[in-house]
Amino acid sequence: MTKPAAHRRFLPTSPFNAPVAPAPVKRFTVGDRVTHDRYGLGRVIGVEEDVAVLVDFASRQERIPGPYTKLTKL
Repeated sequence: MTKPAAHRRFLPTSPFNAPVAPAPVKRFTVGDRVTHDRYGLGRVIGVEEDVAVLVDFASRQERIPGPYTKLTKL
């Protein structure tokens, strides 16, 4: 019979416990060319102060809320 693994206690000053740095916030300006995983290529036509961007994808206009995980600046 085996014993269950003991929990290891990590010290707060341990170099292995380094905090993960947050990803930089993506910034878009009017006129930027972008690509979206679902909608394809488009151009930014409006920006709402770090909340959302309005993008024209030839066939439709979409409001993409932040964080912009599926939106990439070209």
